[in-house]
Amino acid sequence: MTSSGFTLFDTAIGRCAIAWRESGIVGVQFPESSGEKSRARLARRFPDLAETAPPAEIDAVIGQVRALLAGEHVDLSGADLDMSTVQPFEARVYAIARTIPPGQAMTYGEIAERLGDKLLARDVGQAMGRNPFPIIMPCHRVLAAGGKLGGFSAPGGTSTKQKLLAIEGYAPGGQPSLF
Repeated sequence: MTSSGFTLFDTAIGRCAIAWRESGIVGVQFPESSGEKSRARLARRFPDLAETAPPAEIDAVIGQVRALLAGEHVDLSGADLDMSTVQPFEARVYAIARTIPPGQAMTYGEIAERLGDKLLARDVGQAMGRNPFPIIMPCHRVLAAGGKLGGFSAPGGTSTKQKLLAIEGYAPGGQPSLF
């Protein structure tokens, strides 16, 4: 990265935002009820960043996010994330979640098992709730036991999670979506 800042951008689900530093993407934000609310939230999260045009590498990620939210199967696992503010356990959880392709899901328990202890499922859920990079780190693809939606901390809660899964063609039980 050659600069730092944030920008808002339009998607199929509304105006999202992305913030970056030279070390990588530091945050992604789902749509708020207005652009001003999005700017205010970004100012609280990243008081040292100013709104600016994104550099080419961030603009490329924005294009991928737009495509994903328009229903295309896009792999965002190569997007450069700045994990410096993420706890080591969360980083391990996020690394696993980033391997879940669009249209598929894992449970908190399955991620916990991959971490070596199924009893960590609740901790996995808490890490998902603190995800600073939604969409790029696809916390919406992580479900509760039995394929239930579980929680979702983004604006709109579980209805947003369900909408994202539907956009990606996820169908419980592996049956293709009609949409």
